[in-house]
Amino acid sequence: QVQVVESGGGLVQAGGSLRLSCAVSGRTVSGGAMGWFRQAPGKEREFVAAISGSWIGGNTYYADSVKGRFTISRDNAKNTVNLQMNSLAPDDTAIYYCAARNSRSIATRQDEYDYWGQGTQVTVSS
Repeated sequence: QVQVVESGGGLVQAGGSLRLSCAVSGRTVSGGAMGWFRQAPGKEREFVAAISGSWIGGNTYYADSVKGRFTISRDNAKNTVNLQMNSLAPDDTAIYYCAARNSRSIATRQDEYDYWGQGTQVTVSS
């Protein structure tokens, strides 16, 4: 059974950085694409970033709102996927969810992902 667990959320001031981590069990993190989504208060959950399934490298894709500030990466040795978030703004405040796909191809729609974590809260103060 595949399980996904996020960690690393917290409270940070605007302009600061946070690094989220997503631990995967039940399969290798390189065995399928991985994605990050977020849900702000009163809003629908939205796509943030994704990385394709690959042992070496892999394609990445970002939402326009985070491009140039967030970086998704995979650590095969630790079987984790990380989201480095820089230049954070109050609009980035949300619960961040990690998701895993059985397919290696990148996906941006929520219904394309097979496994989900419980989420981790990120709060950016102004």
